[in-house]
Amino acid sequence: MRPDLRVLAFVTVAGGFLLGFLDFVWIKWMPSPLAELGNSTATWAVAAFGFGYWVRSAWLRAALGAAALLVVAVPSYYLAAWLLQGDDLAVLWATTSLFWMALGVLTGVVFGISGVWARGSGRRQVVGTALPAAVFFEEAARFAGRTGDPNYPSGVGWNVAIDIALGVLVVLLVGGSRRRQVLAVAVAVPLAALVRLGFAWVGGAV
Repeated sequence: MRPDLRVLAFVTVAGGFLLGFLDFVWIKWMPSPLAELGNSTATWAVAAFGFGYWVRSAWLRAALGAAALLVVAVPSYYLAAWLLQGDDLAVLWATTSLFWMALGVLTGVVFGISGVWARGSGRRQVVGTALPAAVFFEEAARFAGRTGDPNYPSGVGWNVAIDIALGVLVVLLVGGSRRRQVLAVAVAVPLAALVRLGFAWVGGAV
């Protein structure tokens, strides 16, 4: 049964607020390496995927709702930083915040639809399941490239392992049959390379 518009609107706003606010709380008080999940772009992308998976077959609702979810989450994050850490409230409407909201629209549309696809069948189901795993795999690769970084004095091995484990876990939870799970993991690897190219493009554009 698909949620009606009132339930959808409530979950979008409340979920977005909680995602942003609790993300800051997680970063501030969780120990490393778990704290890095709060700084994770993959975590936010998979939140949009989960929204689309919950919406089920209404792909347009999933795309718009997941995009709105991430847009709401951005100022909620900075609001938490103001309340709990005394950061400047003006960050809510700064260029950085607007940039992350714009990126949230794009991410929400893509991953909201992928959540709907993951409930489908055939190739779309495989790709929809593979995409959230791909962002975790891509993030694991980025952590692996930071080996020796002084900002990670305890090493990045645990961060790599956590991201890979979370990527596989998503596939196990929503991938259906064992054959589809294996296919989704296999597809996630080249998709992770595409995600990496996307990050490189965004990094060059800002």
